[in-house]
Amino acid sequence: MKIVVIKLGGSVIDELASGFYQSLNELQNQGYKLVFVHGGGPDINEMLALYNVKPEFVNGLRKTGLDTLKVVEMTLAGQTNRKLVSLLSSHNFNAIGINGSDGKLLNAEFINQEELGYVGEITEVNTNLLQLLIAQNYIPVVTPIGISKDCAKLNINADYAAAAVAKALNAEQCLFVTNVDGVLIEGKLAECLTASEINTYIENGEISGGMIPKVQSALATVEKGVDSVMIVSGKNPFYQNEKWHGTSVTKKEPMIK
Repeated sequence: MKIVVIKLGGSVIDELASGFYQSLNELQNQGYKLVFVHGGGPDINEMLALYNVKPEFVNGLRKTGLDTLKVVEMTLAGQTNRKLVSLLSSHNFNAIGINGSDGKLLNAEFINQEELGYVGEITEVNTNLLQLLIAQNYIPVVTPIGISKDCAKLNINADYAAAAVAKALNAEQCLFVTNVDGVLIEGKLAECLTASEINTYIENGEISGGMIPKVQSALATVEKGVDSVMIVSGKNPFYQNEKWHGTSVTKKEPMIK
């Protein structure tokens, strides 16, 4: 079974264009099964502001007390997930939303409860549940909310959730969808970048601004055991004529010919 795991950030969901859906269609026509994992940062921050809760981050992870957790889960499951499922359904994709804590889909443990609160890392993915849905031709759309052994809900970084799902399903590709075609080096799209190349390009300024956290998240995902992560556009086709269009981020150094 050929599986593609697609990670969408909350800010990208509102920017998805027809070319993105065309590529999804082409993937399905080529026999690929799709699984989505999404974030929801902007929606969460907007909701927290309504409750006068100030967002806090520690090393890039959202500090999540119980009050924040309630807002995070309510927003991810009740707003962002509904929005993405609705968008996919409106383009004739058989999408079904599922909270990561449902059916013990994303089993997780606390990272550091004292420092981060209810923030977790995934220890196991219930692939049986995902494969059951995929076998019935559903497209799972997963919120990054994990569940601990003690049934505590845990906020999971969406990039890491996508990485865990991709690794557990032995996915052929893990896509990080952004608002650009990929990583541009000297004005040209880089088709493949290794860890050492990315670090060099960050140091010399070729990779800068908002692209830095994107490539760093992709590298962190590769470090977790996924062979490669592809940074692709949500505004343009990223898969056409059986060819991928974007930047593949890999841990492996290219072989010297």
